[in-house]
Amino acid sequence: MSTSDHNALVQREFTKQAQAYAGADSLMDPDRVMRLVRAVGATPDFRALEVACGPGHVALVMAAHVGEMTGVDLTEAPLIIAEARRKERGIANLRFERGDAAALPYPDKTFDIVVCRFAFHHFTEPPHVLAEMVRLCRPGGVIGVHDLIVSEFTERAAYQNGFENLRDPSHTRAYPLTALLALFTAAGLEITHVSTESLTPDVEDWLARAQTPEASAVEVRRLIERDEREDLSGCRPFRLDGRLHFSQQTAIIAARRLPGR
Repeated sequence: MSTSDHNALVQREFTKQAQAYAGADSLMDPDRVMRLVRAVGATPDFRALEVACGPGHVALVMAAHVGEMTGVDLTEAPLIIAEARRKERGIANLRFERGDAAALPYPDKTFDIVVCRFAFHHFTEPPHVLAEMVRLCRPGGVIGVHDLIVSEFTERAAYQNGFENLRDPSHTRAYPLTALLALFTAAGLEITHVSTESLTPDVEDWLARAQTPEASAVEVRRLIERDEREDLSGCRPFRLDGRLHFSQQTAIIAARRLPGR
């Protein structure tokens, strides 16, 4: 699939999912958002950018900790929600704009902090997006990424990515933690923070949020139930009050753009 075709797919999926994604408790949780804000060392004199901001979960929180905040996203529907929330909260130092993460509309070295949350697994070329984030970050500034991570074992990672993609076809590939760290190093970034945690989605709620077509949902359930029996991905599916859940591992990585790079 070409990049333009994938972008159209992302726009279609996140237009469809905009309201549900904006209301997801695990994504809105201010304590989780603050872990990223703290990891990048936000301060009141900094200018910050959130790439692929969606409905602004991070930008709306981080704006209280920086001097200027910008959120940029490819899709209009979540940006409308983000802007409505900005107005409701009276946040004056925040603006939302449309833009492609692979070709961001800002000059070099514009920002002190550039972050991206739960979007790298939707990009066709994460190294290129990371290079764009680095381009926009001043030397000595900080890049922060919070994203899904998968098993370090290729076949187990592929199993999880397989059912993630069936649930939401805009999902391209989540990386193992070591591969994400290697991307940062290759981009000339010096790691300053790494932390991991997990989400435990209820499978039916998770499918409903993406509005997964029933034929695909049936296959996703089958794969996760098989994983429950055979331990195929590291997601460790389990039952709670009779409902199927699984563990999605996530990682926050923060790193400095080194002077001279």
